[in-house]
Amino acid sequence: MNKWFELRGKLDETTSWVFTVLGLLLTLVIWWALAELLSTKNPIVHGYNPYLPSSLDSMSVEQRDSIIRQDSIVLNGATEFKKVYPLLPRPDQVLFSFKDLYTKDNVVGNTMHSVWLNVQGYFWAIILSLLFGLVMGLFPIFRSLFNKQVDAMRYLPLSALTGLFITWFGLGDPMKIAFLALGILVYLLPVVIQRIDEVDDVLAQTAYTLGASKWQQIKTVFIPAVISRLTDDIRVLTAISWTYIIIAELLNKGQGIGSLIYTKSRQGQVDRVFALLLIIMFIGMLQDKLFVIIDKIINPHKYYNSQVNGLDEGRIGLYAILTALILGILCTYFLKLDLFCTIGWILLAAGFMSLVYAFIRMQNSNVK
Repeated sequence: MNKWFELRGKLDETTSWVFTVLGLLLTLVIWWALAELLSTKNPIVHGYNPYLPSSLDSMSVEQRDSIIRQDSIVLNGATEFKKVYPLLPRPDQVLFSFKDLYTKDNVVGNTMHSVWLNVQGYFWAIILSLLFGLVMGLFPIFRSLFNKQVDAMRYLPLSALTGLFITWFGLGDPMKIAFLALGILVYLLPVVIQRIDEVDDVLAQTAYTLGASKWQQIKTVFIPAVISRLTDDIRVLTAISWTYIIIAELLNKGQGIGSLIYTKSRQGQVDRVFALLLIIMFIGMLQDKLFVIIDKIINPHKYYNSQVNGLDEGRIGLYAILTALILGILCTYFLKLDLFCTIGWILLAAGFMSLVYAFIRMQNSNVK
């Protein structure tokens, strides 16, 4: 039991799983208790119409007061009551709401649309952050020119820039992607510059002593060192994009899980809102796991002392997924050729299969 409270200690795998399950059960119990505590009882009156007229503007104050007074008399005479959960739904209500979300609200299509928007936002944010970050971090003239502006960008109120994004990109998906990409870029770009500063001077001086040119130093020293440290930063910072998804999808509201959350919250369907939030959390957990797998494939030296099985298959899978993403962007916004989209879907499926196969081989490897 002393290990349970050891500073920075670690539990064995079995004990950790037991406490994980207990933690989930405790969360459900607390959730259920809070839902019951915050519940209310609504009167049931047979034949009573709970909806107000479509327009109250045409009524006088006396007419509105009369309606309210009559409703109060009817409701006060009710003998039946139904428990409702206007603030916090019970866990079972959230679970059962998935059926309606699937059959009535196309939750799968809306979720996939939001994932596609976010992935494109990740792509542009990472590419631009690496490009500008390397230039600013490696060459002092560019750092002096733009460092203050980059630091100031972190304080931009992105939600206040929606009007500008509509002006620049229109009301379609490119505007939403640009908005999501900027939400990551303003935080990731300074991190790239910081990671360049953290590269050990000994490595750069050794490469220089061996006769490496500037480009060879960048390719063999700085880029690998930055990528090795940056993968964890990307995993953490890309989660920011999901916090902006509702804002992005409310601009010209259409498809997307963020738009669906807003609609359901306006309609008072709290159980469906919680279900949609759970979907986002689940996607986030899968995304974290995927980034960890990618990190193990790109930077195996951080996890293993020697070569392990599955790395080549993993790299092939990553190249296939990256190519599929580029083809998807091209066929959606630029060339608009169905052939590119078809090839992209095939590469995406093959890439994920290759990643799964690589992960299985890496897990079965005895090398640590």
